[in-house]
Amino acid sequence: MDKSTTMATAEQKEKPHVAFLPSPGMGHIIPLFEFAKRLVINHGFHVSFFVITTGASAAQNELFRSDNLPTGFHAVEIPPVENISSFFTDDMRVVTRLSIIVRESLKQYLSSLLITHRPKALIIDLFCTDAFEICKEVSIPVYSFFTASTLLMAFSLYLPTLDREVNGEFVDLPEPIQTPGCNPICPHDLLDQVKDRKNDEYKWYLLHVSRIPLAAGIFVNSWDDLEPVTLEALKENSFFQNIPIPPVHTLGPLIKQDEVVTEKDAEILTWLDNQPSDSVLFVVFGSGGTLTSEQLTELAWGLEMSHQRFILVARKPSDASASAAYFNVGSDENDPLMYLPEGFAKKTEGRGLVVPSWAPQVAILNHPSTGAFLSHCGWNSTLESVVHGVPMIAWPLYAEQRMNAAFLAEEVGVTMKFPVAPGEELISRKEIEKMVRIVMEGEKGMAMRRRAQELKESAKIALHNGGSSDDSLCRVVQFWKSDQSLCS
Repeated sequence: MDKSTTMATAEQKEKPHVAFLPSPGMGHIIPLFEFAKRLVINHGFHVSFFVITTGASAAQNELFRSDNLPTGFHAVEIPPVENISSFFTDDMRVVTRLSIIVRESLKQYLSSLLITHRPKALIIDLFCTDAFEICKEVSIPVYSFFTASTLLMAFSLYLPTLDREVNGEFVDLPEPIQTPGCNPICPHDLLDQVKDRKNDEYKWYLLHVSRIPLAAGIFVNSWDDLEPVTLEALKENSFFQNIPIPPVHTLGPLIKQDEVVTEKDAEILTWLDNQPSDSVLFVVFGSGGTLTSEQLTELAWGLEMSHQRFILVARKPSDASASAAYFNVGSDENDPLMYLPEGFAKKTEGRGLVVPSWAPQVAILNHPSTGAFLSHCGWNSTLESVVHGVPMIAWPLYAEQRMNAAFLAEEVGVTMKFPVAPGEELISRKEIEKMVRIVMEGEKGMAMRRRAQELKESAKIALHNGGSSDDSLCRVVQFWKSDQSLCS
């Protein structure tokens, strides 16, 4: 037994001990990472954080090799699976790849890790549901952490019923899809994973969501004021009571709190310091989003024509996949001007800043000079934007991002959508110029900014002592601590 395992074992005897297991991808890792840190720092837990290293990005590796991990938090690497590429095909989509990586990693290593570390509960994300069977064999309860919106979770719980009752493709349905007790979803806005029921991606997604009711509890990264209709449906609607689903615990908004600021990052923040308040548009497409070469060119000229200040995170374009950077985020260190049209840098000099691949998103959104966020509308980015009171321009690319964009525009009121669907039709530079001007200068943009500020205050209240999310977490913590079997 090595020294770190000895220390972890000693700590485990003194503190309640739980483990976390996210699938690869920063969008899945970050919220579970923040939840784990909260248990360690605020509630005196010992945490084993199991890290799947197969398919790990540079950004993931940097996160767990930081010197800033709190005492009591132990990152435990699951060794890479040999010859994992032999399981893949060229046309395989992201969720299928993720599911295979997780399946092979858990099949080989999870049982021995659980026996060695002996956590009394395991918290997993949606794509780690193979853990249910393994944990059943060693009598460890499993909790599900749904890293996307509660709206998507409700739809996902309804999906097995839809699968039984609907013939053909959901996207061909003539009417919006009505998840029980929730607001309807336009078929076109459905997450990509359910748009082709013949594809393995759909089969994997259906398998994972059908296992959610096996959990001892479900954690959601949201709060009552952001998604009141859906949360009420999950608690009160007879459909969900009859599945039945386990208790749902709101924890949100859980967003990245500590961000390592490199020398290059510091230069970005210094540039922001010299800009007027609410004057800068931040443009980035999440940890994995990519544009086509043609669309990146249109975006660049649209920003130039708007005459607004901006920070553009530019990564290598891909004409093949909107999620091309998912497994290698943070690794593209090329000069971003290589990807942008000739003359763009000169025309935007002084009011535009171009950054390669990755930027300190939380620090930028928290900066007073940032006035709006052109975003892919991934759930983590959405929460970070709302927590910092920044309105959004929606540019969804893949997964459930179109659902999020519709929800944020039509129900929450902090986002504007383009009249055409990004990724399906080319958004012209004129349309981009128009949208940027509306959000940065117009009355609609001001109204969205006010609404974002309201939700910013609401989020603070939810997380503060006695707030809805704080109470929800404290009840679970109290249950875990009162269970003497947790304190082995």
